[in-house]
Amino acid sequence: MIAPMVDLPPTDPPPPRVLALKLGLLALWAAVGFGSVYFARDLDFVVLGWPFGYWFAAQGALLAFIAIVVVYAWAMKRLQPEDGSEGVER
Repeated sequence: MIAPMVDLPPTDPPPPRVLALKLGLLALWAAVGFGSVYFARDLDFVVLGWPFGYWFAAQGALLAFIAIVVVYAWAMKRLQPEDGSEGVER
C-alpha cells in the first residue's frame, strides 16, 4: 500500500554557518579522496606484500571519511541549540 502524500509546512533555509560547514567538509572529502589517489604513486615501497600507496589511498581515505562524519556530527550538535531548533516533536 502506498502512503498518502502529506503536505509539510515550509522550512527555513539552513543558516550560513551550516552551509559553510557542509561546503568545507565536502571540499576536504574531495581533497582527501582525489589527493590520496594522486599522490599514492609516489609512495613506492611495499608493506606486507602490498604497495604502500594502495594502503594510503584505500585505508587513509576511509579513516578520513569517518573523521569527517564525526566532525560533522559534533559541529551540528553544537550548532543546533544556537539555531533554536529543538528537534522533531512527536
